[in-house]
Amino acid sequence: MAAAPPHPRVLMLPFPAQGHVMPLMELSHRLAEHGVEVYFVNTEFNHARIVRAMEGGDRQTGAIPAGIHMVSFPDGMGPDADRSNIGKVAEGLAAAMLGRLEELIRSKEIRWMVVDVPMVWALELAAKVAVRVALFLPFSAAAFALRLHAPKMIEDGIVDEDGNVKRNKRIQLSPKMPAVDAGELPWSGVGKTTEARRLMFQNVIKTRTAIAQADSIICNTFEEIESDALAFIQKTALAVGPLEAPQATPAAGHFWPDDPSCLAWLDTQAPSSVVYVAFGSLAVLDATQLHELADGLALSGRPFLWVVRANHAGAGWLDALRRRAGGAGMVMGWAPQQRVLAHPSVACFVTHCGWNSVMEGARHGARFLCWPSFGDQFCNRSYVCDVWRTGVGVCADGRGVVTKEEVRDKLERLLGDEGIGARATSLKKAARASVTDGGPSHRNLLRFVDLLRER
Repeated sequence: MAAAPPHPRVLMLPFPAQGHVMPLMELSHRLAEHGVEVYFVNTEFNHARIVRAMEGGDRQTGAIPAGIHMVSFPDGMGPDADRSNIGKVAEGLAAAMLGRLEELIRSKEIRWMVVDVPMVWALELAAKVAVRVALFLPFSAAAFALRLHAPKMIEDGIVDEDGNVKRNKRIQLSPKMPAVDAGELPWSGVGKTTEARRLMFQNVIKTRTAIAQADSIICNTFEEIESDALAFIQKTALAVGPLEAPQATPAAGHFWPDDPSCLAWLDTQAPSSVVYVAFGSLAVLDATQLHELADGLALSGRPFLWVVRANHAGAGWLDALRRRAGGAGMVMGWAPQQRVLAHPSVACFVTHCGWNSVMEGARHGARFLCWPSFGDQFCNRSYVCDVWRTGVGVCADGRGVVTKEEVRDKLERLLGDEGIGARATSLKKAARASVTDGGPSHRNLLRFVDLLRER
């Protein structure tokens, strides 16, 4: 009989989108520090993007920590397929990857899988290849709790069996959890077609089954802010967040290279003066909205650092916005966000409210101007604005456009409210205390490492 591997071996399986790959890579860093050997699975398409990003960034090329092995498999899509269509991406993953995952697990004697919630189809391998499963939540525990509540919403006639809203109602599962309108539930707007949205909602309905099959649940959150939501899950969920990549090692989960030039520019700005604007990897603003935002930032009279991906409004827009900004701000394609938020010149964070951005902002004491567009972002806005009260939200006009005056006025309100600043500082202290040695998230990480070491 072959000897057992000297270190526990874990397979990491994220959904192939930036907001899912990044936190699982950050968790992989944490596990590798404790002697766990990680096999990190990306699609071939995303693996190529990650390699290019590392080569083009400001950190050492290829310096992935010992113990993390990058593996890539096909995603079942053609070379020119639209991978921004989340529903379409999800459709073919199981057929393309299940056989290859089984082969990897058997050949490397892997005993644990950490499976991203949208990849629950991989749980069918658990019994077949005798692996244990940890379910990873890439969103808040509150968003996960809403998934668990979906069958009751169907029963109550709030949504139909495809997730479509039948009766508008504001849903709040406990006073310390966010309130969300039925039309803004975490699965809303995910998928570009009716069929894609139906398939995504079927994944939501499978959540209870996935919990029953999982040996453990891992969350990128911390107990102080989500104790009620964690209790609602009805199975021990280990909160290990906020997850963050070590500064000394490359963030190998990024799809675009970091541009460090913004850090030198931030060094020239006054403390707590800069408005940082970034809408993540998927949100896209049209030309009208980009103009209004640019004018609103100018009206605010504050320096700004604005991350605008090239796919926001077509080729040439990045240069056009740079010219429009003039000397008032800096416009760039991708920024080292955690390092930006940590910079003392940053005053606030204009964000789409993706959960990774919310956790990063919380860890660095950010005031948030919330601008959600789909999915769990509305739930996260409710946390920020209504529960923690560390930010304010923008409101669109009758055309669905957030005007320049709205941008200016909300920035003034956000930065003029000392209560928001005090609460953001308090949240920062709680977030950092959770991950320090002896903190609740650190203790939960060690509990998970002990589970992985069990034979």
